Amino acid sequence: MSLKQEKTENKNELKLTFTVEADKFDNAIQSVFKKSAKYFNIPGFRKGKAPFHIVERYYGDSIFYEDAFNELVPSIYDEEIKENKIDAVSKPHIDIVQMEKGKDLIFTAIVNTKPEVKLGKYKGISLKKPEYKVTDKDVEDELNYMAEHNSTQVSVDDRPAKKDDIVTIDFEGFVDGKPFDGGKAEGQQLTIGSNTFIPGFEDQLIGMKIDEERDIKVKFPDDYFSKDLAGKDATFHIKLHNISYKELPKIDDEFAKDVSEFDTLEELKKDIKSKKEKQNEDRIKNEMEESAIEEVCKNTEIDIPEGMIDLEIDNMENDTDQRLHYQGLSLEQYLKMLNKTESELRKELAEDAKKNIKTRLVLEQIVDDEKIKADEKFIDDELNKMATQYGRKVEDLKKNEEVMNYLDKSSKNEQAVKFIIDNAKITK
Repeated sequence: MSLKQEKTENKNELKLTFTVEADKFDNAIQSVFKKSAKYFNIPGFRKGKAPFHIVERYYGDSIFYEDAFNELVPSIYDEEIKENKIDAVSKPHIDIVQMEKGKDLIFTAIVNTKPEVKLGKYKGISLKKPEYKVTDKDVEDELNYMAEHNSTQVSVDDRPAKKDDIVTIDFEGFVDGKPFDGGKAEGQQLTIGSNTFIPGFEDQLIGMKIDEERDIKVKFPDDYFSKDLAGKDATFHIKLHNISYKELPKIDDEFAKDVSEFDTLEELKKDIKSKKEKQNEDRIKNEMEESAIEEVCKNTEIDIPEGMIDLEIDNMENDTDQRLHYQGLSLEQYLKMLNKTESELRKELAEDAKKNIKTRLVLEQIVDDEKIKADEKFIDDELNKMATQYGRKVEDLKKNEEVMNYLDKSSKNEQAVKFIIDNAKITK
């Protein structure tokens, strides 16, 4: 196995030429044949029993080439990249130069490499520290929120619906006299005044009585997510089945005992205030970190290769797909709901991708320049969290090279941000 490296005329780009010994490629062909032999149906042989040379003669010499390439090359590529310490930051663009049984396999891979980072000022930058105070109103709002979540729902049958009531309705929508997709539902519960439906819809439910039917007219907003309905007039036929309202508990010592571990309302208020002060501290820390990174990135020059941006967008798209999967949706369904193409989504993600890459490269450069070391306590704490979350042993996680590399980088990056803030000129 040999590897030749050449710089291309493009900045931050390498052309790699791989030469793989003929016997390795031939072995990969035999491996692929053994895995797929059972699928071949050749006259004169029982299915899956034809020998290699017969299958090859019947289908052509190159039948196994592509699969053999795909089986052999990924591991070779990864090993050579690692062994030769090539800082590839994009997917490789592969071209096959020679691929034939009995001959060396030769292919090229063009990859982007990590760009040069020209750091600007990162010591002594000016930062403003935000200030947030917990007010009595903040505490009262939290108590009201807790009361809302501990409310009881009381049914009403002696009056019509009014604002803030919870109603159960059937509805069907029509545009130009025809029903439309997603415009029909039965047993839909809705709080009047929540503004969760089309503007004007909920207001027209006020005054309806149980078992009453009514037609209401609305207009879809011009920026409605479904372009087929945006700006259109619609009529909804409504039937109201039930009216109820939320009855909130009285906020007193008994309420405190019911919703917390405290015996008095005053103790609960103090706890709420303490937690909100901690939230404010975290908020200030996060905003300071964001400001610090933004300021240093603004002062830094990096020519980010397109392939690196594409790879980052791929990762962001995969993350979105995984999150949607947990919600029972696919990326395709999500895009259909938004009436967008994948290409449009990728264009939207491009700016965030560039920002992510620049942030990462800037912090990595500061880590190198300042010789910042990982915080062992941070790594141990994160390992313990991961062990609890995934039901694994800390010792097993420590043996995972990917996990340890990730935690090492995370810790160094956090230390780099701290370094910027510790050396900044901070005003309130």
